[in-house]
Amino acid sequence: MKAANAALAQTNYPEAIRIATILINADAKDHRAVFLRATAYESAGDYAKALADYSAGLKLKPDTAFGYQNRGAVNFRLGQFAQSVADFDKLIEMMPKQAPQLWQRGISLYYAGRYEDGRKQFELHQTVNPHDVENAVWHFLCVARASGPAQARAALIPIQGDVRVPMMEVHALFAGKAKPAAVLAAARAGEPAPAQLNDRLFYAHLYLGLYYEAMGDGKLAQEHIFKAATEFKAPHYMGDVARVHAQVLRRKASP
Repeated sequence: MKAANAALAQTNYPEAIRIATILINADAKDHRAVFLRATAYESAGDYAKALADYSAGLKLKPDTAFGYQNRGAVNFRLGQFAQSVADFDKLIEMMPKQAPQLWQRGISLYYAGRYEDGRKQFELHQTVNPHDVENAVWHFLCVARASGPAQARAALIPIQGDVRVPMMEVHALFAGKAKPAAVLAAARAGEPAPAQLNDRLFYAHLYLGLYYEAMGDGKLAQEHIFKAATEFKAPHYMGDVARVHAQVLRRKASP
């Protein structure tokens, strides 16, 4: 286990998987090894195998809170939104104090079509993360789906102090105080290094896509979401959100 954990910490996921598999083959009830291999698969981007191992681990030790949280994230990445929400709900049942932290649950609720519940989750998250433009935007998106863009704009959560570029321009866009071009201009300003520019443009295109979708412009929504998911793809959870959203759009476009 020490060797497997060391490999995982060093991001040597194949080695962590190899060692964990040896442990599991020696003792199929070793829930520690099962969860470790699940984490390694998840970190390596093999979400189907991660899901299988998290599920196996939870059968062995169903009181493992992080297993539900991680499986909720994996289910989302696999486009299984209702299952993702169910996992996050189980985590909250076990650890109620974690509920305000679960912005991921709000995103899963949005894609599951539970917009009112999503709105409540983002309002709850606002109590622990008051300077996050993304939280305000996802709250807007839930309200827009349930009640329309005008109502969403009226209910837009005010945000100050989000220093990430171009987040304040994104907030101004959703507030009706800026144009889409201002978001892209802010992302490119200041001659950022290539990695930083990619990160900025990822967020710019993701939220431009979501903005156009909320405004009913499917063509521009698709254009920007696809750019976020491919040309400017990002190796983190919001990168997975863009990728999953692009998959949703492709399914809708299929005959």
